Order: sequence, then C-alpha cells, then structure tokens
Amino acid sequence: MNIRNLHPTSRRRLLRALLGAAALQAPFAALAGFNFFTSEYTASRDELQAQIAKRFPVAERYAEIFMVGLRDPQLGLDAQANRAAITATLTIASPLLAASPVQGVVSVSSALKYDANARALRLDQPKAERLELQGVEGRDAERLQKVGAVVAQELLQGQVLRSFTADELTVGRKTYEIGDITVQDNGIKVQLK
Repeated sequence: MNIRNLHPTSRRRLLRALLGAAALQAPFAALAGFNFFTSEYTASRDELQAQIAKRFPVAERYAEIFMVGLRDPQLGLDAQANRAAITATLTIASPLLAASPVQGVVSVSSALKYDANARALRLDQPKAERLELQGVEGRDAERLQKVGAVVAQELLQGQVLRSFTADELTVGRKTYEIGDITVQDNGIKVQLK
C-alpha cells in the first residue's frame, strides 16, 4: 500500500492509528517485567541477583565477641516450596579464635512478603539450612555454626529482593498493589491488584 495514493482523510486516520499504537506501547516497553493484561509482574533471577548483590557485604556483631559477615550472595529459587534461598560466603572473626577469621558458606532459605510502605519484596523468617566452616572442628565448630546461623538469619531478615517505584506501579490513573507472591524456577511472579 502506498500512503501517497490514499485520500488525505484516510492518511490522517492511518497516521493517528499508528501514533496511537506507538503511544500505547511506550509506557509498557519501559516496564519490561510488567504484564498489565494478566495483572502480574515477573522479576527474573538475573534481575533479583543484581539487586541482592548491591546490598552486600553485610555484617553484625554478636554478643560483643564475634563479628559475622556475609558476602558474595547467590540467589536460589525453590518453586516447590515457594521459597527463595541465599547462599553466601560467611566470615566469623573474634579475638577468642586462634585462627581468626574463620571462613565458610551458609545457605539460608526464606519465605517472601511484600512491604507496602516501602514498596519492597522482602525475605521473611529466613532459616539457616546449611553452614560449613573451614579449619574448625569439634565443639568449637558446633558453637561457631550456631553463632553463624543465628547472625545470618538476623542479617537476612527483611532483606529487600526487589523494590518498586510509585511510577512502576502506576499506569494512567490506576495504581497497583502487590498481591500473591509465587516463586518460580527462573524468577518470582507477583500479582498486581
């Protein structure tokens, strides 16, 4: 079809239709993970991993004797249990330890909740599932594993996985809230209501 051969009125209609279609697509293109037709948003594993990495390293003092730190977080997703997991490098330092700091790995699984005031998807009630320490054995290893597990859970409680801006949750005059949260093998899907 040659546009020049169209009647001027038809050309204007065609131009309006094309501009209208482009205008409709522009706001949705900026919101790649949002699907307003199915009322859901999906955050990919890569997107979530990048957000988590920005918030590390983290550290906390325990009982005024130990300094426990977490770094190099790796996100895991368990669709069957509807839980997220963080595996991180763990460091425990104390003047009471002969080989200080002690290095290890901790894996923590967690439920998820939405914090409406902060517009953030957060870890909720994390639980240390696995903790391995290097170079420590016997009762010292048991004590340090308990300390490491408690502090890792405290450090990850409420950790933000994804935060939303007011603009992201607003289309036209409609402002969406986050509803059900579903963990998938390759991301996390939230319902928009």
